Amino acid sequence: MVSPIALPRLMRIGAGAFGLLPEILSELDLSRPFVVTDAYLAGSGLVDRMVDRLAARGVTAAVFSGTVPDPTIASIEAALSALQRGDHDCVVGFGGGSPMDTAKAVAVLARHGGQMRDYKAPHQQDMPGLPIIAIPTTAGTGSEATRFTIITDGETDEKMLCIGLAYLPMAALVDFELTLSKPRRLTADTGIDALTHAIEAYVSRKANPFSDGFALQAMRSIAPNLRRVWTDPGDRAAREAMMMGACQAGIAFSNSSVALVHGMSRPIGAHFHVAHGLSNAMLLPAVTRFSVPASPGRYAACARAMGIAAETEGDTLACERLVKALVELNDDLDVPTPRTYGIDAGRWETLVPVMARQALASGSPANNPIEPSAAEIEALYRQVWAE
Repeated sequence: MVSPIALPRLMRIGAGAFGLLPEILSELDLSRPFVVTDAYLAGSGLVDRMVDRLAARGVTAAVFSGTVPDPTIASIEAALSALQRGDHDCVVGFGGGSPMDTAKAVAVLARHGGQMRDYKAPHQQDMPGLPIIAIPTTAGTGSEATRFTIITDGETDEKMLCIGLAYLPMAALVDFELTLSKPRRLTADTGIDALTHAIEAYVSRKANPFSDGFALQAMRSIAPNLRRVWTDPGDRAAREAMMMGACQAGIAFSNSSVALVHGMSRPIGAHFHVAHGLSNAMLLPAVTRFSVPASPGRYAACARAMGIAAETEGDTLACERLVKALVELNDDLDVPTPRTYGIDAGRWETLVPVMARQALASGSPANNPIEPSAAEIEALYRQVWAE
């Protein structure tokens, strides 16, 4: 089998990488950047530092800071309108998953036109848009290294998965120092998101030797350090390991796939406005328990990579340890259930069939070790609620 592998053309990883944007633009022969970020980062002084550093090299950047969590078609259109008021040759996504996803969508629409709905899966957009430079500020989505973006259709409450090489950044600057000020809840949610990426990439039906290596190394980086950054946000060594793990997990699932957790997570985020990493965390133990029988060897390898099962232990015991460890991780990081989060029971039950259909339509559940039916997904949603 030939595995289709794609990576950013340039990557700079480590403390201080954030400051290399002028050099990267010059190396790529780009000079008119459109920076996509959010209001928090715009007010933090970091965007000003970026703009000033560019200005010192004779580069004038326009800044759009109106991205929203779980970017919507309306927010993408606002960003696109701002870009079209200037003459830009690239888009810089600076922030967490939402600014980077917004930057990716805008880069494609700016060159190819149409509506965001035109680009949702199963459509695959490989013809490039404007070049994308990604600078993540959270250790979670791995979007700086992936060929995906997620945009919410506000009319249908559907999180649209958009796929293709057009969304793969041309360059990524991965600087763990940008995560040092992040609050505990965001740290936990993005960290579990990254762990989910790594696990799902490894157990996916599209897994391959290249993605496997990155997925396992991501688990080795994330598992021993997630509680450390939760306990001590200023732990530089743990923050660095988390940032590296998140990027490795992004590379892994971009060159493999995500699976049932993500398929079920997106509708929860769209309908109930739960942060993506948090909805993944709500689902990860139950979906893992459901999926283990179809791939015990793969899940056991995850447990060993995470340091929660010994190499000498059999697969059955290792898988039991994995599920137990995921439950305990949620407890330690104060992850709520949908019920304790405050979601209305009646509305949850009413939307369970809708969410199951949307999960299946995304295509991600088909990559799961067990390809679930709609009825099985509905049962999992009800189980997660009951827990």
